[in-house]
Amino acid sequence: MITKITDAGYTLSPRAEQALRAVDRHLFVPDATLEQAYENSIVVTKWSDDEQVLSCLSQPSIVALQLGQLDVQLGHRVLEIGAGTGYNAAVLAYLAGPHGHVTAIDVDADIVEQARERLAAAGVGNVEVVLGDGALGYGPGAPYDRIVATVGAWGIPEAWLAQLAPTGRLVVPTRIRGSVSRSIAFERDEDGLWRSVDHKMCSFVPLRSGIADDPRRRIPLTADNAVTLQLHQEHAINPAELMGVLTLPRFEAWTGVTFGPMQSLEWLYLRLACVLDASLCSLFVDPAAVEAGLVKPMFRAYTMAVPGEGELAYLTWRRAGHTENGGKIMEIGVIGHSAAGSAFADHVAGEVRTWGEQQRIPTVQFEISPTGTHDPQAGKFVLDRPHHRLTAIWQ
Repeated sequence: MITKITDAGYTLSPRAEQALRAVDRHLFVPDATLEQAYENSIVVTKWSDDEQVLSCLSQPSIVALQLGQLDVQLGHRVLEIGAGTGYNAAVLAYLAGPHGHVTAIDVDADIVEQARERLAAAGVGNVEVVLGDGALGYGPGAPYDRIVATVGAWGIPEAWLAQLAPTGRLVVPTRIRGSVSRSIAFERDEDGLWRSVDHKMCSFVPLRSGIADDPRRRIPLTADNAVTLQLHQEHAINPAELMGVLTLPRFEAWTGVTFGPMQSLEWLYLRLACVLDASLCSLFVDPAAVEAGLVKPMFRAYTMAVPGEGELAYLTWRRAGHTENGGKIMEIGVIGHSAAGSAFADHVAGEVRTWGEQQRIPTVQFEISPTGTHDPQAGKFVLDRPHHRLTAIWQ
């Protein structure tokens, strides 16, 4: 498992690696095989009636990512939002040591009870698992040196900031816009402003059943559900307007922006999430729809798309060359379906080109700001949401 984490490009500190080696992951998913427990992927432990993931054992590489962002020290008091299987709390408890303490909170009684049972079976004693709305934090255990959300959040509740110690750190997987999320580590600066000290691409099961829940829905674009689009609470789109959109006239716009092997798309996704009105949404595709030529996604079963009023544009790519070692160089393109012509696809392609010309290697900082001026020309995007505004600043 450790090898898979490092091979995926994630850095582990010696203490984080020691913690991951010390906590037996399989004890927290007793119904899974050893191979499933230690694979670099999630293990789903609870589904909704409509087959959405409600709880899971997090992917080891994402656990490693957040451990690096948290930097838990001996003696720390830690609050975890989202108890999951209890595994992450056990790893945090190992890092905090016998004089530290971890509180995990979850909204589902069955998840809380199972986490308690599995922590007890693993012999972990300095963790308390409580039932409640994680968005409210847990006042009786405050102040905390670290607060980490292992669920996705749209807003950043006041309770999390209020329950942190003055030098504390908050790590939260924040949905920027649409389906684009980043795990952001915030600390107060000398002026008392919360600024990011680190942020990385990730995705988590969203908060739900509380004051900061983040509902999402998947709508069909085809009658057989072979192609579906994920929408979020900020999207006021009538699903009926997008049903059958792929049968509308098709337009291709190629950008000249290329990616080589192992180059991440995350900065392109982040920029498009900021500048496009409808942001980027996950488009899920059955292989049969690809084979039939209905869609040309970037990946076999998935790509990112931009919904409009009765129109759709999505990202694709084509081979544009190869490296000296024979690796593929791919050019980004946009495929649009619209009765109004190619303007929608051309607009998205234009934003891709602008990013390629101006923001290819960015420095981006996030602020939790009560005020701020939206200024896209200066690279400043104020993202309104419940609780606290989030500002993305491209430098």
